[in-house]
Amino acid sequence: MRIDILSAVPELLESPMQHSIMKRAQEKGLLEVVVHNIREYSLSKQKQIDDYQYGGGAGMVMMVEPLARCIEHLKNIRTYDDIIYMTPDGKRLDQPEANFLSMKNNLMIICGHYKGIDERIREHYVTKEISIGDYVLSGGELGAAVLVDSIGRLIPGVLNDGTSALFDSFQDDLLAPPIYTRPAEYNGWKVPEILLSGNTKLIDEWRHDQSIKRTAERRPDLLDNDERLTMNG
Repeated sequence: MRIDILSAVPELLESPMQHSIMKRAQEKGLLEVVVHNIREYSLSKQKQIDDYQYGGGAGMVMMVEPLARCIEHLKNIRTYDDIIYMTPDGKRLDQPEANFLSMKNNLMIICGHYKGIDERIREHYVTKEISIGDYVLSGGELGAAVLVDSIGRLIPGVLNDGTSALFDSFQDDLLAPPIYTRPAEYNGWKVPEILLSGNTKLIDEWRHDQSIKRTAERRPDLLDNDERLTMNG
């Protein structure tokens, strides 16, 4: 998979893409992340990419021309499955969306800045708009990093244990169950005996029950009208 990210502040994306799982994914050749500086596509000597709003109003707007030039340049090189704009009024990112996008080949992500981007970019280029939550950030870079991480870790071969992502929270609309590691007892706090039993079937059942219980306590909205809630109290 290749992901091209368009940014006014590309430095903000350097660290998230150069460490941990994202670094490993790129070193394995499973994921390629390329960040493009939108200022390089500005025609002004000052490399201007923002201007005042037509009609007045507070806040600057990212100009249509530099973004369009960058997008067209990339589209002339490859075909994109989706051109994504990170925006607070987009569809909220969830696990099914991450699963869906992880199966694509080429994605482009546009990071807004200032007050946002000229609406004509959204109308003529953007195919999907995504938000990481109901709040506003200074720019789309942090949201883009979250999106790339949520997608990249799902690519087959990225995680050392290929089944690990299948048991993440939200994969089946449930939160993950409690997890423990050594030692089996610390400061009088003990690991549940079932996890030490070696009985895989009973352990799987316990984990499933715990997932439902935790979801019911912390995110009951995920279990609305779900028969699992009734079955497990």
